[in-house]
Amino acid sequence: MLFFYNIALALYGLLLRVLAPFVPKAAAWVAGRRGLLAHIRRTIGTECAPRVWFHCASLGEFEQGRPLLEAYRKAHPATKLVLTFFSPSGYEIRKDWPGADYIFYLPPDTRGNARAFLDAVQPQLVVFVKYEFWYHFLNETHRRGIPAVVVSAIFRKNQVFFKPWGGFFRGILRRFAHIFTQNEASAQLLRDAGIHQVSVAGDTRFDTVVATAALPPKVLPVVSAFVADGAPVLVVGSSWPEDLPALAPLIRRYGAELRVLVAPHEITESNLRLVETSFPGLVRRYSQAEPATVAQSRILLFDNIGLLSQLYRFGQYAYVGGAFGKGLHNTLEAAAFGSPLFFGPAYEKFQEATELVALKCAFPIHNAQELEAAFTYLWHNEEARLRLQDALLDYVHGQAGATRTIMAALPGHTTS
Repeated sequence: MLFFYNIALALYGLLLRVLAPFVPKAAAWVAGRRGLLAHIRRTIGTECAPRVWFHCASLGEFEQGRPLLEAYRKAHPATKLVLTFFSPSGYEIRKDWPGADYIFYLPPDTRGNARAFLDAVQPQLVVFVKYEFWYHFLNETHRRGIPAVVVSAIFRKNQVFFKPWGGFFRGILRRFAHIFTQNEASAQLLRDAGIHQVSVAGDTRFDTVVATAALPPKVLPVVSAFVADGAPVLVVGSSWPEDLPALAPLIRRYGAELRVLVAPHEITESNLRLVETSFPGLVRRYSQAEPATVAQSRILLFDNIGLLSQLYRFGQYAYVGGAFGKGLHNTLEAAAFGSPLFFGPAYEKFQEATELVALKCAFPIHNAQELEAAFTYLWHNEEARLRLQDALLDYVHGQAGATRTIMAALPGHTTS
């Protein structure tokens, strides 16, 4: 199985190099790994400070691991933090994040790369966030006696680890010194598979969104001017083109009474123009808006990144995109501000979304008619909306605390 694993990774790297001239993300992935190990060795040099290595697949996993990174920095200020990303969408956005001492791409998972990377970094602890279980890196940390943990992990019965032929992949999980899962169901799946270095700690994303909601609001003059008339606000976060057919009739119906903030998941000219052509005369791009005139539009379209978590504080309602495609995006950022949630049908792989649906704080919809019916009920029933707001806030705050639990149990790094 290891032979096929190595072949698959080699083919994956080859495919990205073939695609690089045509696909910007592939080009960034390839360029970011050119001369990477030499760059890591030069950057770290011969510094003798203790180091801990955190790995995040992409931006979402970074936000999930961020409270733990910050807590570790506070508890161990003399330790240098090394942060790696697999995806360009994580690395390019957070490569200058001041909370880590070193930020790199992760080299491709080969035995030679794993050994060279660990020789350069020499971490005393390794923390993987949620996903990505790389055989060679974990095998080498295990061989060297470096404890590796994964945090906020979640598992489902249909994953390869739990198939009769999944022994190789279960072996990867056994390389971890400990696995901190989001829920008991994940922990039980691992125990049933013979993996017992497991405990339930919860999801560190709750700590992230609670902390974000508690921060002083970021000064956003354009947004403040846009919502200054007090009209109800719908925040559309991480939208995809596939979300627009469900959203368009609702926005057209309530457009004269509602203000809408739209933050597409991918900021491309084609995606921006699709929103503009769907609502002719109603849209103003954020980069082109001025506080004095922005309120003349009904839809503020964000053609930048990094503001979405702040935008939810302006909303009374939230639509979260992605669930008409590959899967739902982050619902907790909106829930932390008490916004009733609407999203498409592909949500059941996300524990917090299923829990919010069960609490009747979130409304999964299959089409425009279902979205309009759910929204209209709350639009005409302010008391019900406020009850949902309270229930959302109770849920989010009640789930916080995973960071503290994990910090207290990290191998060799307990805190008082």
